[in-house]
Amino acid sequence: MRELLKREIGEAIRREVPIQHAGLLSVNDVQMSADLRSAKVLISFFGTSEQQKAAVSLLGAAHLRIQDHVAKTVILKYTPKLRFEFDDSVERGDRVIRLIEELEKQPPPQ
Repeated sequence: MRELLKREIGEAIRREVPIQHAGLLSVNDVQMSADLRSAKVLISFFGTSEQQKAAVSLLGAAHLRIQDHVAKTVILKYTPKLRFEFDDSVERGDRVIRLIEELEKQPPPQ
């Protein structure tokens, strides 16, 4: 279910949110509520800070069209209400790797 929603939401975002204005948006995960009536869509972003601001605005404007696309393409008893959040796990992972590399470069205490 999550993978199907992830694919369809990604397709809707690709059609509704232009890359040249909003940068590259990717659906990392979809977390469904227990009753399947709501879903948190985790989005990653690649682009400039201006594009990120535009992405937030464009996602908000396209929210209902994306919701409608999901309702038409994924047949469920209830269409989940989508809530978009930016996923910073990749950035946090990169920061942890940089910290580990810095620690490895330091000479061991004597």
